[in-house]
Amino acid sequence: MDGTLFAPALEGMKDVKSEHGELMTKPFLEVCKLVLPILDKFGAAMTVVKSDISGNIARLESKYNDNPSRFNYLYSFVQAEVEIKTAKSSSSCTNGLLWLTRAMDFIVVLFHNLAQHQDWSMSQACNDSYSKTLKKWHGWLASSSFTVAIKLAPDRKKFMEVISGNGDINSDMEKFSTTFSPILQQIHKFLTSVGLDSMKAS
Repeated sequence: MDGTLFAPALEGMKDVKSEHGELMTKPFLEVCKLVLPILDKFGAAMTVVKSDISGNIARLESKYNDNPSRFNYLYSFVQAEVEIKTAKSSSSCTNGLLWLTRAMDFIVVLFHNLAQHQDWSMSQACNDSYSKTLKKWHGWLASSSFTVAIKLAPDRKKFMEVISGNGDINSDMEKFSTTFSPILQQIHKFLTSVGLDSMKAS
């Protein structure tokens, strides 16, 4: 494998913004998709997170494919649903984007933890990032399932070997986190501006 498992996502991030700084739908969803092979390496520990991410990508992609020119920019989903007052529905694209962004927040903090705290165990890194990101939005059930799943996390050393390929894994994890984090913050900022950033899991 040329470079680390992060190389494709890092490459993809270069196209996420238009020349005017607007977030583009397809490139953003592509970067989110490129995170999935990395999550595969966690095995059963990330099954729930992975299926959640895949489901939300599919929801947004399907809407985008209906009308690529209308939904070329990421926020156009939200604006369209705000107009017809369906943004707060649990099956809306707005809800899909919100939860996709939150799941990516978790992943960004997780890899930041792994890059910064090389003495932490995998479950320590996972639990810390969960408590900083998804936990406050999850009800008791989702939270319990997550805690159980994290116990299945692979051994850190083995995991690192698998995702390193022939590149500098710590550098790529840090780069992934620092590059993707501002993009996610931009989405949260926009969702907050339209009053849609505080929906909880049912």
